[in-house]
Amino acid sequence: MIEVQEIRLDPETRRAWRGGDEIALSRKEFDLVHKLMSNAGQIVSREELMRDVWHASFWTSSKTIDVHLGWVRRKLGDDSRQPHLITTIRGKGLRFEKASARVS
Repeated sequence: MIEVQEIRLDPETRRAWRGGDEIALSRKEFDLVHKLMSNAGQIVSREELMRDVWHASFWTSSKTIDVHLGWVRRKLGDDSRQPHLITTIRGKGLRFEKASARVS
């Protein structure tokens, strides 16, 4: 079981939860979240995501990642304008944050 912030992921059963609520993720959505959560706190490049999640050795557009990321953010309750779970690091990649940056 991988737990980061309020998200739990069970790689063996391929199930995910936010708090006590189960989240239905597609295969690629799960793989994307798993890759990011497994490397929480570290930047994962788009090249790594394409290689490890989509098993592609070359690509010309990041639209695939962006579309799936949008779906994942909605399902996880992460606001794309002010994300607290998955942060886009311009020119470098994505990072699943270890701790919430939200201020109460």
